[in-house]
Amino acid sequence: MSQKAVIAIGGNSLIIDKAHKTVPDQYAATAETCKHIADMIVQGWDVVISSGNGPQVGFILRRSELASHELHEVPLDYCGADTQGAIGYMIQRALYNEFRKRNINKPVASIVTQVLVSKDDPAFENPAKPVGSFMEEKDAKRREKEEGWQIKEDSGRGWRRVVPSPIPQKIIELPAIKVLNAQGIIVYAVGGGGIPVVKDDQGQLEGIAAVIDKDRASALLANGLNADLLLISTAVEQVYLNFGKDNQEAILKMDHIEAQRYIAEGHFTPGSMLPKIEACVDFIKNGGKEALITDPANITRALNGETGTRIVQGFAVPPPPERR
Repeated sequence: MSQKAVIAIGGNSLIIDKAHKTVPDQYAATAETCKHIADMIVQGWDVVISSGNGPQVGFILRRSELASHELHEVPLDYCGADTQGAIGYMIQRALYNEFRKRNINKPVASIVTQVLVSKDDPAFENPAKPVGSFMEEKDAKRREKEEGWQIKEDSGRGWRRVVPSPIPQKIIELPAIKVLNAQGIIVYAVGGGGIPVVKDDQGQLEGIAAVIDKDRASALLANGLNADLLLISTAVEQVYLNFGKDNQEAILKMDHIEAQRYIAEGHFTPGSMLPKIEACVDFIKNGGKEALITDPANITRALNGETGTRIVQGFAVPPPPERR
């Protein structure tokens, strides 16, 4: 039987640099990443794909704000749905074209995915995820009063809206993802961490203004599919200790106990590498076999153990020695 991997593509990895932000530029970056995903499929991997969507949601919010004098603004949960569809379309088209070159017959489908969070999540008491454009204080205070936004000053650069980032609890469309995956269809799901929803008193789903970390949602998806591997494709080839310092050290392999110790020691930056390491640890602690962090160009080498950072199951107490 083939091994199953959930591949989490970073939303920022679809934008090469500040000069390449357009939709065609993003498609070109997606197509390049999909070449490496196709390599995995040729090697026998059964893959399910997820992605980030931070920059793409930011673009929609900015367009929405600029056009607000003429059109209604787009709620945050709908921005998530829009970007899931757009990124899913890019992945579907890129893989279709790549498969055609390689004579591979594999269908690809995208699922607009809702992810349940708890209304009691502590994140709702302290929203901290900035979204949307920078504002003057006067405009920020007005929107706070009129629309109930929570706002914060951002490092002297202006005021921004902040929203909660709750922990994902359940993937609503997981049964559909499983059915498609079992039929040999490559699925794109939980884009951007999924559309955050809560249940009301009658059990009905309601979309909310929040952002779910895509790596945590991808780990939840990987556990739900009993995947062998969680692969986080990001902007760096490997994870480092003391990153950016003279004594930085690349990590080729660590167990999840070591990873937790490094987290406690502050080696990983919040909003950057920290959530990726935390997601890998969550995946391992909930039954996953191994996780791998690397950049798209090095996926094949990382799978071969030549680079990347691999996280495996550790033991709080050393296991007894093997008997002959």
